[in-house]
Amino acid sequence: MTAPMLQTFAILLVFQSVGEVISYALTLPVPGPVLGMILLFGWLVFDDRLLPVIQGTTTELLKHLSLLFVPAGVGIMVHANRIEGEWMPILVALVVSTWLAIATTAVVTRMLMRKRSGTPDAPHADAKGEQA
Repeated sequence: MTAPMLQTFAILLVFQSVGEVISYALTLPVPGPVLGMILLFGWLVFDDRLLPVIQGTTTELLKHLSLLFVPAGVGIMVHANRIEGEWMPILVALVVSTWLAIATTAVVTRMLMRKRSGTPDAPHADAKGEQA
């Protein structure tokens, strides 16, 4: 069990490091780990051979995702004075990004549901073939 976990962490670290190098080299305003996850996503879209290797460990990591918010909470406490002075832009950014995330999720879910049913917005028939 330890070998796949170490292999998964190595893969994640490589993608994060590549993201850091790209972010630093191009002086992008996007953090390296974010670029790394975008690169990993793109890699998995085009070549899913890594998926079986990382799936078990990443599933376990996601079960404990709340622990990863502890450093962010500590950062908020350390920078409380700065947040107090800039609360309005922070609040606007939180509200707008939350609404954008909800809308994006709704659109993607609707597209996937249409793709799965095969026909866009077709009424479903019951077992006897009658329209519901």
